[in-house]
Amino acid sequence: MELAKDVPSLVSPSSFGRWRSKLGVFHKHSRVSAKRERSRDRVGSSVVVMTMSGIRNRKESLVIHASSTGAAEVETAVAERPGLAVFKVLAGTPAPLGATACNGGVNFAICSSSASAVTLCLFTLSDLKANRVTEQISLDPLFNKTGDMWHVFVQGEFRDMLYGYKFDGKFSPEEGHSFDYSRILLDPYAKAVISRGDYGVLGPGGDCWPQMAGMIPISDDEFDWEGDLPLNYAQKDLIIYEMHVRGFTRHDSSRTDSPGTYLGAANKLDHLKELGVNCIELMPCQEFNELEYFSYNSILGENNFLPHFRLNFWGYSTVNYFSPMIRYSSAGMNNCGLDAINEFKTLVREAHKKGIEVLLDVVFNHTAEGNENGPILSFRGIDNSTYYMLAPKGESYNYSGCGNTFNCNHPTVRQFIVDCLRYWVTEMHVDGFRFDLASIMTRSSSLWDPVNVYGNPIEGDPFTTGTPLGSPPLIDMMSNDPILSKVKLIAEAWDAGGLYQVGDFPHWSIWSEWNGQYRDTVRQFIKGTDGFSGAFAQCLCGSPNLYQGGGRKPWHSINFVCAHDGFTLADLVTYNNKYNLSNGEDNRDGENHNLSWNCGEEGEFASITVRRLRKRQTRNFFLCLMVSQGVPMIYMGDEYGHTKGGNNNTYCHDNYLNYFRWDRKEESSSDFYRFCRLMTKFRQECESLGLDDFPTAERLQWHGHQPGMPDWSKTSRFVAFSMMDAVKGEIYVAFNTSHLPVTIMLPDRPGYRWEPLVDTGKPTPYDFLSDDLPDRAIAVKQYAHFLNSNLYPMLSYSSIILMLHPADA
Repeated sequence: MELAKDVPSLVSPSSFGRWRSKLGVFHKHSRVSAKRERSRDRVGSSVVVMTMSGIRNRKESLVIHASSTGAAEVETAVAERPGLAVFKVLAGTPAPLGATACNGGVNFAICSSSASAVTLCLFTLSDLKANRVTEQISLDPLFNKTGDMWHVFVQGEFRDMLYGYKFDGKFSPEEGHSFDYSRILLDPYAKAVISRGDYGVLGPGGDCWPQMAGMIPISDDEFDWEGDLPLNYAQKDLIIYEMHVRGFTRHDSSRTDSPGTYLGAANKLDHLKELGVNCIELMPCQEFNELEYFSYNSILGENNFLPHFRLNFWGYSTVNYFSPMIRYSSAGMNNCGLDAINEFKTLVREAHKKGIEVLLDVVFNHTAEGNENGPILSFRGIDNSTYYMLAPKGESYNYSGCGNTFNCNHPTVRQFIVDCLRYWVTEMHVDGFRFDLASIMTRSSSLWDPVNVYGNPIEGDPFTTGTPLGSPPLIDMMSNDPILSKVKLIAEAWDAGGLYQVGDFPHWSIWSEWNGQYRDTVRQFIKGTDGFSGAFAQCLCGSPNLYQGGGRKPWHSINFVCAHDGFTLADLVTYNNKYNLSNGEDNRDGENHNLSWNCGEEGEFASITVRRLRKRQTRNFFLCLMVSQGVPMIYMGDEYGHTKGGNNNTYCHDNYLNYFRWDRKEESSSDFYRFCRLMTKFRQECESLGLDDFPTAERLQWHGHQPGMPDWSKTSRFVAFSMMDAVKGEIYVAFNTSHLPVTIMLPDRPGYRWEPLVDTGKPTPYDFLSDDLPDRAIAVKQYAHFLNSNLYPMLSYSSIILMLHPADA
């Protein structure tokens, strides 16, 4: 049956409504209802959906015919002008969300609870650069919407094409709606984001925010994983290395073919293997805009050695959560982002080959869209009141300190987060995640009520927006997810709104935490502050005061002394004050409470006595990290003594302040690297330094200056313990953080003798008496007169490790 007289020869958005009304008349006369037709709305069916506008000089025909089931089938065939692909537009399905290649085309699906109209925009790369839409497909609520899901299936060839969406609806910020049909938005589920190809380079016309679009997947984009499988290390056995992908190899001294990229990092994994690291935690690698803070910095402008502009170097401001940072790849925008995805996969694959797991630092607490006055890039323009915590008049709650707060426990948002994390595990093969400001994920959502969370009403008043929840739905979902519950989940258990949950983060016996209390206590004790000996002993045991009562284990504590945020290890013993003027904020930014000590003189240029003390202190910190129960984390560059000149907030510097200095690591004066490498090896060899549970008196004994007589008084600056070890036999560890030297008495072990292994008071290479040290035996004999009397002399601010050996050995 043909109805050519009822159908316009060219169906455009303006004429589609009229065409649909005529089609409705046809339905009435032929007794075929719209409801019945919609029941056939599936991928691969030939039910018409929409037509495409913006194509000139084309021919289009519309055919309506009856199927064998009696339902009307309508299809639109579009014959493009030469050079353009041929597309057929069908209804599509609401799941999965995002763009999914299948059946000779792509299904597009996106969620918006409040939009009144949605348009799919298609781009060629050249049109995107010219800020021009190649094709538009308007979605019809009758055929292209299921619940809150908008969807369309488009058959055709999509190689080298991109997509985005336009959303129409109410623009009423006071009601939480920010719809603007003039903006083309990113799909939150886009797997690669294309805008600029080169890191730090402005877009056309000096634009920091050129139009972005998502990669349209194709069916033949398989990556050769070469049989890669998860390493599945027990968390207690990890030694984590916090790494910045660009900073790791961007310095010229890295001598890599692709500096500052995923491939560059993959080429330098041997360094981490040598160091003893078996897990890297990558600072944010999900798509962000490094030009977000781009501005001239007058302070840097007067410095001949630093670039003159501020960038978002750290990346804690996500634009899209599914996409790896395109400009961290050597390929840039090649193959519409697919090559960049494959470069990230290459890094993971090569890390696994070397026995190194890969964790991602993810930022689900806020996005790059800022507060209610920020840019509309994706989430805000799609469904602002769903994705963000909003106050009653539409303002953004700011528990993140960055302008907005992601509405993590809203049903739609928490499903989005779970989908995203599953993607990185299943498709990208990562081994787990560290969650920035994770306490935000435990706060109640805005528009909170028991029904929209639990599905049925419960007694009591609804929760106020942002209220901390004992059993947050998102954390519950992740902790019980069959995929996510099997990977590493690490919480930074605090937020900028004052919610501090170290030791109290909802955990389901799965989640571990960045132990900020470990950092603060260790810094205080090792620099010689009174009153911390007991707390320091808790840190050495894996912080049972924080984790044992909640049923967790030592490995739930991620121990660190330094991280990206704050002083480096070298600066921790060099500066009492921060020096952040180069950030261009008049030294107002960054933490003021650093718990650092310059060892007597401020700055790098100091007397030889002070420099020697600093060397002892850096070794004391690292030794403490390696002999503590729990999981140690090393910050990139600390292993050779990287300095940032006292800047404790280098978020905006794409320069040597944040670059790993391979030349410094190789210098003969970098004796600290040898010490770190030997200490990590020692930890891995000791069965007792990575226990499944907290040590008990059967294994561990505390000592003071006298054996078995620990001093827990407020003035005590000495802590020592001996530990039974199934591999090493018994080890003795002591810390003297007094300004005075001390001679200690060692535990008496008849038939055995103590032998020094580590003494941070000695110059290199005698700070660690490794087996390959040529004159090791002579170094040991120098202390024989002390050891024969069960004594050992310790310098001020020093630490030791002694090993028990048979007396006749």
